[in-house]
Amino acid sequence: MRPRRAMVLAAGLGKRMRPLTETVPKPLIEVGGRAMLDRALDRLEAFGIDEAVVNSHYLGERIDAHLATRSSPKTSVSREEILLDTGGGVARALDRLGESPFFAVNADIAWLDGPTPALERLARGWDDAAMDALLLMHRCVGAYGYDGRGDYFMDPDGALHRRAARDVSPYVFTGVQILHPRLFDGAPEGPFSLNLLYDRAETADRLFGIVHDGEWFHVGTPAALRTADDRLLGRPGAHDFHVG
Repeated sequence: MRPRRAMVLAAGLGKRMRPLTETVPKPLIEVGGRAMLDRALDRLEAFGIDEAVVNSHYLGERIDAHLATRSSPKTSVSREEILLDTGGGVARALDRLGESPFFAVNADIAWLDGPTPALERLARGWDDAAMDALLLMHRCVGAYGYDGRGDYFMDPDGALHRRAARDVSPYVFTGVQILHPRLFDGAPEGPFSLNLLYDRAETADRLFGIVHDGEWFHVGTPAALRTADDRLLGRPGAHDFHVG
């Protein structure tokens, strides 16, 4: 199974990244000399995706103008007049994503692949008979810019189980995944989080993950951006901010 279409989630407000996001949408902030949105699209293009849908809201005209500078993959914009959250944003674009499994990638992260590209590993790991969602996970230890309590525990077969509120789990979700359209059957109208559908898939034993074997950067704040920039540029102490 090789997904041919993808959703790139780029509609967030980027409040924690202020003041950089006062005039630039977060996905267009450069990390390691490349806009985060381009980093996501570059990975999808290298995999061989034919079409990508990019949602937008805050400073959406900047997203539109930036996408116009790219020739591939073929992109279209799903403009959200009101924020639909992650689940609502994908649900709104389902008619463009087709009836087969598709990639969904956050536009505010960066990652370095291991020996095999992460998107290729997800595609190889997909089991249509058993899965509705396959999430790329990263160990909390070694995740750049992340200091949370983790998201999931993982069984030896890859089945995911969300941690309880007071627990600490070993894996954090990277924002990279394969989803099947059937995951959205019966989904609510309007804004909702993909977490709602993950929980439903977990209950049905259809939520799985694989562990990323490269590096991953959670770029949520200016401090995290400095860390990612230094690592990707190989310039310790280089703290300049760049926007695209």
